[in-house]
Amino acid sequence: MTSPELIPGPAYRIVISHLVIRCPNPSDSSAMDLAIRQNIGPQQPWLLRAKDEPAGIEQRITFLRRTRGDFDLGTDFGYLVFDPTETMLLGGTCLSTRLGMGAREIGYWINTDQINQGHTTEAAAALTKVAFEIDHVSRVEIQSNPRNTRSASIPRKLGFIHEATLHDRDLDIDGALRDTMVWTLFEADYPASSASKPEIHACDTIGRCIL
Repeated sequence: MTSPELIPGPAYRIVISHLVIRCPNPSDSSAMDLAIRQNIGPQQPWLLRAKDEPAGIEQRITFLRRTRGDFDLGTDFGYLVFDPTETMLLGGTCLSTRLGMGAREIGYWINTDQINQGHTTEAAAALTKVAFEIDHVSRVEIQSNPRNTRSASIPRKLGFIHEATLHDRDLDIDGALRDTMVWTLFEADYPASSASKPEIHACDTIGRCIL
């Protein structure tokens, strides 16, 4: 049997204590559509893409096909977050490659009825672990809106450093410029961080264990 360290990423499926985080498929379009329609009001102030909602099911399918394609090509890594039975879509997260080689950026959203249950923190910790231990990056970043204090609390809990608040760096839902907080965890600091502690099980595209 091939040992995990000889199998390259990416991680298509990640299992932790209360969640399954996996690469999406077009067949997830109905679950995604329901989750977004139920959450678009509360999430709208924080998600720029929410300005295009409500979208139709065909747009969901197209989005998920593109996301799966990026995943298979190794160009970007968007995930859906499910309960352990994979019957309930709880939210979404990503390991974005937009920062360039040697780095990943984590983004996330969670259903409003799942807030304050620790799911987003668990998911962010799992992806941080994947980034350092499978993708072997040198740093991981999380960016947050300064007004979204709940979102900013997640990197703080996981041991990320608040490096800067950048002025007028991103757009709000109404198109106005807003500040952006940048949180970073470096490879040297990762082993002592809270993000390194959870046990996870990660598999590649054909189910081989890679972590």
